[in-house]
Amino acid sequence: MTDHRVAIAATGGAAGTHARAYENLPDATVVACAGRSREGVESFAEAHDCAGYLDVGEMLDAESVDVLSVCTPAGAHLEPTAAAAERGVDVLCEKPLEITTERIDEMLTVADEGGIRLGGIFQRRYRPLLQAMRDAVAAGRFGSLAVAGVGLPWWRDDDYYAGRWQGDPELAGGGVAINQAIHSIDAVQWLVGCGMDLEPGENPVSEVFAYTDCSRDEDVTTVEDSAVANLRFRDGTVAQLLGSTAMYPGGEMRYELGGPDGSALVQGDDLVSWQFREEEAGDDEIRELFGPDGAGGDAPDPLETANAREFLDAREFGEPFMLEGREARKAVAIVEAIYESADSGEPVSPS
Repeated sequence: MTDHRVAIAATGGAAGTHARAYENLPDATVVACAGRSREGVESFAEAHDCAGYLDVGEMLDAESVDVLSVCTPAGAHLEPTAAAAERGVDVLCEKPLEITTERIDEMLTVADEGGIRLGGIFQRRYRPLLQAMRDAVAAGRFGSLAVAGVGLPWWRDDDYYAGRWQGDPELAGGGVAINQAIHSIDAVQWLVGCGMDLEPGENPVSEVFAYTDCSRDEDVTTVEDSAVANLRFRDGTVAQLLGSTAMYPGGEMRYELGGPDGSALVQGDDLVSWQFREEEAGDDEIRELFGPDGAGGDAPDPLETANAREFLDAREFGEPFMLEGREARKAVAIVEAIYESADSGEPVSPS
């Protein structure tokens, strides 16, 4: 078994989650971290028993590293990725891959030129319940999908934005659409798109029409805290998205799929409805496992552990990885279309 030596760019909340994910894996070792604050670096290095640096390039030159986990603010993912690519170090990058498709395309270019693997984090794909929903789509159990819906009715107070990178459009790239609802956006395009014959990297969403708004005072932030969007998929499926961090006290995420042969609804961690015109032998087991009183499958804590596990296996054995860079790009392209549509008042096709 290969021991994957991992370095982490940044020392904030996401970096801690990544570190815990690797610490759950017997063949991964966090050897170093790099951050902007000496105090933050020293605290993180002590907590995770690794070396600490104030510069990513210096860290990569000083340490023997196989994988760089990029956990910097969203609009600062390109630079550490480029530093890793120059040194032949594979990269697993926190969502979103970057804040624009233009910057993502630069990341893809430097990764290709450096001969490294670039992967993304969308850990909710590893929820066994969502994987069961996707398997049902792929098996045609819904018939020709008619409608999909995803909702993220969350709450963040003003302190979440004020004076932090999450409230800075230059670093965050936007608000709820790109930083919270992007998980729902990725999930719905992944669920619906699995039934389509797509070219590699082709976006299953063909058109977006959206509205966004910010309910906060301008001295708190100007990024949107609410977004609603209608999505049309290439196969004709229509979908609705609600994303908000302005809905006190906050509610549970929601996923819904429906077609002429069945429907499924997930609310929070629970399967609320799983109904098909033609029942199969495993349906009762799925309802029992994922329903309110079920065990919920074998999802690890944190879910990023499964995301990292697949990436490490892919790089070791040369296997495909579900969230290669071009796949992780799709959700950002949809977010860009949401922002462009909200600005123009017109439908937009993701690039």
